[in-house]
Amino acid sequence: MTSGTGKSGTVQTGLRGAAWLLPAAIVLVALNFRGPIVAPAPVIGDVRADLGMTATVAGLLTTIPVLCFALATPFASWVIARFTAERAVSLSLLIVLVGTVVRSVPHEAALLIGTAVIGIGITIGNVVIPVVIRRDTSSERVGLVTGVYTSALNIGSMITSLGTAPIAAAWGWPVAIAVWGVLALTAAAAWTYTVGAGAAWRGTDHDPESLPVTGPIDQVLDTGSVRTVAEQRAPVIETLPHPAKRWVTWGLMLAFGGQAFSYYALTAWIPTLLHDEIGFDTASSGASSSVFQILAVVGALGVPVLASRFRPRVIIVLVAFFWLAMPLGLLVAPQLWLLWSVLGGAAQGGGITIIFIVIVRLVSNDDDARRMSAFVQGGGYLLGSAGPLVAGALHGATGGWTAPLLTVLVAVLLLGVVGSVSARKVR
Repeated sequence: MTSGTGKSGTVQTGLRGAAWLLPAAIVLVALNFRGPIVAPAPVIGDVRADLGMTATVAGLLTTIPVLCFALATPFASWVIARFTAERAVSLSLLIVLVGTVVRSVPHEAALLIGTAVIGIGITIGNVVIPVVIRRDTSSERVGLVTGVYTSALNIGSMITSLGTAPIAAAWGWPVAIAVWGVLALTAAAAWTYTVGAGAAWRGTDHDPESLPVTGPIDQVLDTGSVRTVAEQRAPVIETLPHPAKRWVTWGLMLAFGGQAFSYYALTAWIPTLLHDEIGFDTASSGASSSVFQILAVVGALGVPVLASRFRPRVIIVLVAFFWLAMPLGLLVAPQLWLLWSVLGGAAQGGGITIIFIVIVRLVSNDDDARRMSAFVQGGGYLLGSAGPLVAGALHGATGGWTAPLLTVLVAVLLLGVVGSVSARKVR
């Protein structure tokens, strides 16, 4: 890269700043894509008492967003194609904010409608963020930024889970649910600044170096010639068949579904399982199950490091191996729940990260990234939404936890076997 002064040097320095500003903005955005789902859980007792909700209706507060992840994915894909990725991210945050406000109204209908609105907003974000990461991050940093993104998803859940109950104790559950809209406002402001700053840093004059660049920011940083920058403005778009016509996409969808099914089944039932098998009270069971969520950050950040040295299929097999420790361990030695939660928690954080990395490495242009991300997540989350229901039904039918845990084990095997086969040609 040239290091001259003047206009050229100014533009390139600005692009260097934009390259690091984007991951920071993505982190703030990601805090809003899981936290709102778990926000009602710590105060669900108060909510049910005030509104007279049944347990079935209360369970919909977790099921509805995951169903939206599946059913609203075609809509999310259309929004991204129609309004650009930048505007899609802004729209997703706006919809999450509106849903958060509606859900805070102390009425059962408002609670359910607001939850559905939040689910639609998060669905748009789920699909568009991998597209943004693929488009605006160099190949060397895609894994790292993806890991940071998935880590932020879990951090958002932790922040919301830990903060909602104390706020409710002071000001009531409606305020405790509504206050998390501040995160959406903060993320929207950061994202708007990032998009504006990126446009300003690219320049708007007619000089070849200052024209808008359509390629990843880091590709521009690695070049110093006017000719190369100009070439970035006209990337070759490869026409590819629809994801539904490629077997590899179906494989990734099934692998993602195995990951999602296992995660949501255990997330929903670990507290009850620990209560039944070990005798933990309600408070202790809830706190103990948080280990499973917290350790996801380790897996989400560790997988990109491994991805820089090993092929994705190797990492998928490794993730599945540690994932299996969770259902198998709880079956044979539930008293060692902490060990199994550590291994399984790290694995579940790494599982979603490696699937995203495979998608990013597999696609060749932005449109393909949008369609594949939508297809894999749409079908995967549809399978995942069945996790809590199937595990609960099996527990109710058998009165024990063997059948539910064996079902989770099969789902993890689906992730490992089908995922590794689908990623065998990806480097």
